[in-house]
Amino acid sequence: MRIFRSRMWLAPCVALLLAPAAWGGDGQTDKEKSLIAILRSDAAPAEKAITCKHLAVHGSTDAVPDLAKLLADPQLSSWARIALEAIPGPESNAALRDATSTLSGKQLIGVLNSIGVKHDTGAVDLLKTRLTDADAEVASAAAVALGHIATPAATESLLAALGNSDGPVRNAVAEACVLAAEKLVATSAAEAATIYDRVRTAEVPLQRRLEATRGAILARGDEGLALLREQIHSPEKARFQLALSTTREFPGNKVDGALVEDLAKLPADRAGLLVEALADRRDTVDLPAFLTAAGNGPKEIRISAIRAIGRVGNDSCLPRLLQLASAEKDADLLQATQAALAGLPGDKVNPALVAELAKADTSLKPMLLGLIARRRVPAVDEVMKSLDHQDTAVRNAALAALGATVELDRLPLLIDQVVKAKDDAHAVQALQALKTASVRMPDREGCAEALAQQLDKAPKTARVALLDTLAAVGGTRALKAMADSAKGKDSQMQDLSTKHLGTWMTADAAPVLFELATSGPDAYRLRALRGYIRIARQFVLPEDERLEMCKKALATARQPAEQKMVLSILQRYPSLAGLKMTIDSEKTPALQEEARSTALAITAKLGAKAPEARALLEKLDLGKAKVEIVKATYGAGTMQKDVTEVLQKHAAGLPLIFLPGDNYNGAFGGDPAPGVTKQLKVQYKLNDKAGEATFAENAFIVLPTPK
Repeated sequence: MRIFRSRMWLAPCVALLLAPAAWGGDGQTDKEKSLIAILRSDAAPAEKAITCKHLAVHGSTDAVPDLAKLLADPQLSSWARIALEAIPGPESNAALRDATSTLSGKQLIGVLNSIGVKHDTGAVDLLKTRLTDADAEVASAAAVALGHIATPAATESLLAALGNSDGPVRNAVAEACVLAAEKLVATSAAEAATIYDRVRTAEVPLQRRLEATRGAILARGDEGLALLREQIHSPEKARFQLALSTTREFPGNKVDGALVEDLAKLPADRAGLLVEALADRRDTVDLPAFLTAAGNGPKEIRISAIRAIGRVGNDSCLPRLLQLASAEKDADLLQATQAALAGLPGDKVNPALVAELAKADTSLKPMLLGLIARRRVPAVDEVMKSLDHQDTAVRNAALAALGATVELDRLPLLIDQVVKAKDDAHAVQALQALKTASVRMPDREGCAEALAQQLDKAPKTARVALLDTLAAVGGTRALKAMADSAKGKDSQMQDLSTKHLGTWMTADAAPVLFELATSGPDAYRLRALRGYIRIARQFVLPEDERLEMCKKALATARQPAEQKMVLSILQRYPSLAGLKMTIDSEKTPALQEEARSTALAITAKLGAKAPEARALLEKLDLGKAKVEIVKATYGAGTMQKDVTEVLQKHAAGLPLIFLPGDNYNGAFGGDPAPGVTKQLKVQYKLNDKAGEATFAENAFIVLPTPK
């Protein structure tokens, strides 16, 4: 079909928004004159196209003749129509009508579309004659234009054509009838319904019949309920889907109660979808019916009703939902009910929950406390009353609710529960609640201060719990408390605090760890050093800071294991300074082999970026290695040069190869691929183990040890 409608919205929008500026003055403007001059010139088509677009804003009837001349131009026809659609008045309408007598094909279809956009009532007779055009696409465009115009004469001609046309033209006529009916709904709903009925009972594609059925239902108002229910019970999936979408937009409130009666008559899956559609009618939703459906009937319907209540219910639904939740045994239904309770909207729901808590029996209190936690209800005083309840489940739920709702100024209440825990089980629950509360506090430092103040006052078991919580909170104040504990006299607290410091999540723990590694308790110096090395390895740090940490760690470490950890950091973050440090560590007998391999790896990573690496490596005693160059090529893509003999010549019993000159091209006797980035590919054996390596152009050649 060539009914090009993709930009039919553009011109009306331009005209509506910019018409006062474009046509409010008297006579032709200088801007318009200059634009018309471009259309009359030998300017390129692209420039004329943009000019037409500007005339949609600045043009008047003076521009119409020049724009009309472009309607036959395959390149500029659509651009000219943009302007003509935007320029009001009989002149532009007449220009489009006149053009239909001389145009054909795409240009004619486009003009017919523009006539429809302009709602030109004077073109009805012209369009009626085109309904029987030999070109089906022209006839279709004429039909849609008549649908946009929608005068009685236009509509009458369309209804006649609905029975006389066939194929794609009938489809377009049906579409046009629907367009015409949509315009009639506001002034004559009964007449619109008649047109819709003609289309929905005609032999046209299903999409047209569905569009007409929707229109027929809505045009009839409450009298359309019977037709809507017919679609709901239709075996066709497309009609049922239409019924759901139409239900959502059906006016008034009669439909809500009427369709609820259909739930029991529908298959469970369809009934569930209908419940969701009714729930989208928030202004008229029938909550009592939903509450009834939530408690009885098939599981699928009950779940849909419960979910709907969770979206559109209010505090009046709370007692029934609580009743259902307390009695429900099915896991899916219970989960849906609890989710509905947690999401139930309305300002009165939270106060109602708190009121229910005050009068609830033991079996219901844990659920209510859980809801207070999930909904973050600020009800600390009411929740506190359940902390001394005789039932363990109630006490635990109260602690969890405090953890979810308490604010910083009331945090000491939870700290007190940890410090004064009655037994181990209570201590575990209280600690979990305290951690939950602490990690969600927006003022992390204030929270850490409140926790740290209790460290010295609390019993030993409670101090452990508080220290764990401080570690979860983090921050400057928590770090200080952890450091003080690590340097204290209590060995258990030293043990726990150094463990936490070893896994601290910010780099500011590094100075604390280094101090402990050098002057802290002997039993935990190694742990502190490893934590310090971990920060150097894992955290994003400035290069000079990381190198300084590595230097300190190497000087402090007494065992090869920790020293090798530092070398792995230097390899992970290669630098010339790190290479120097690595080479210096080769003097330590236990590190010789590790230092040599690390130095080679660093040099390989640095590549051409650090030519000084070669001079540094010459200071390193690399020992002798059996090196055999099997094959080497240099180049890019298919432009490769065999450089095996060159590498064999310069391989001197070391896993690194020094080439003469400053670049590969000079060493290999020329450039095999000028202007292209090249690579050196080497197949080799190192101490009889086969390996392969690829080097960027001019990179330092260090052969990795084969695995």
